[in-house]
Amino acid sequence: MGQGEIISINVGKPIQVQFNNKEISTGIFKRPSDEPLFLSWFNFEGDGQADLVHHGGREKAVCVYPYEHYPYWEKELGRALEYSAFGENLTTRGLLETEVCIGDIFHLGEAVVQVSQPRQPCYKLSVKYGAPDMPLKVQETGYTGFYFRVLQEGLVSRLDGLHLIDRHPKAITVSYANKIMHREKNNLEGIAKILEVEELSDNWRKTLTKRLEGSETDTRERLKGYKEK
Repeated sequence: MGQGEIISINVGKPIQVQFNNKEISTGIFKRPSDEPLFLSWFNFEGDGQADLVHHGGREKAVCVYPYEHYPYWEKELGRALEYSAFGENLTTRGLLETEVCIGDIFHLGEAVVQVSQPRQPCYKLSVKYGAPDMPLKVQETGYTGFYFRVLQEGLVSRLDGLHLIDRHPKAITVSYANKIMHREKNNLEGIAKILEVEELSDNWRKTLTKRLEGSETDTRERLKGYKEK
């Protein structure tokens, strides 16, 4: 795995939609851009997130999703999917969760980016597809995609591709991190291995540290959707 193809760069600002008889704000409805875009520390030019607690920020500036998973979801949902079907900024080919590692560094056009954590699916996927179990299915399949933090800002074109600069020596794949976070929650050895990766996002570090200390945290809450306050 030395490089990945960028099939589409997708951006969009949050919009208001109806969900469970409530109006919510979501940035999951992104559109492909044919023009080169500037990637800042926080996001692509023209992009935005509604829920800044769970999305966006320095450590989740770019959401990446492998195009290889699209056929599976098209069959599952019984419909054709357009680029940014999962609200991702980069729809890619050649960068699977089973190969990409936390801490890997890539050239992305003029920018330099680093894998910070797997993407954690939330209920906004249910909003988009009208499928209540969609976030849980994404979590269970491990077809989550992942996030980049930005190490160097710069202009990015779809034709640039992603080129691996540095493979992280700990070699903790996104797939392995997903397995420990969602399926093997009591695997203390696995948790400790992931925590050895200094480049792991603060959010995942806090969650896994709590587990290691015996304070169980459940990632399923974010899958359930909008609740009454």
